[in-house]
Amino acid sequence: MPTSRAIELAEERGLDLVEVAPSATPPVCRIMDYGKFRYQATRREKEAKRDNKGKGNNELREVRFKTRIGEHDRASKTRLVKRLLGEGAKVKVSVIFRGREITHPEIGMNVLKTVADDLVDDAMMEKTPSMEGRFLTMILSPPIPGGIKKQQKEAEKEPKGAKA
Repeated sequence: MPTSRAIELAEERGLDLVEVAPSATPPVCRIMDYGKFRYQATRREKEAKRDNKGKGNNELREVRFKTRIGEHDRASKTRLVKRLLGEGAKVKVSVIFRGREITHPEIGMNVLKTVADDLVDDAMMEKTPSMEGRFLTMILSPPIPGGIKKQQKEAEKEPKGAKA
């Protein structure tokens, strides 16, 4: 139908004339309430985002330790890291240095080492410990099913003298 007739029809109904497929010959238009359409589209996007967030996809969570943390507190936070990894999230484990503590980074390295040792079966180290300002951080990710054992078996299958 002619464009002028379509515009008249849309105005009679109190709706908008929206071009749906501009590249088609002739261009395809639709009579609709554009404000309502945009509102529903944003609602669908928000709902999809909310549903994805619960699954832990590409989610980075952080657990902070202090250098002078007690043994039981460290164990408790390590269990929290283990739970977060079980939910599928990557976990940034940080040791925060306050004041003059930063002159002894080996203390923070010991804390991270004990956490990593406790989680050796439950996590893969994605990023080794490094200093970021006054934080010493490492990133742990959930283990790949059959990951380490599978890699070891593949290494055993290759002949030792073979090179690619």
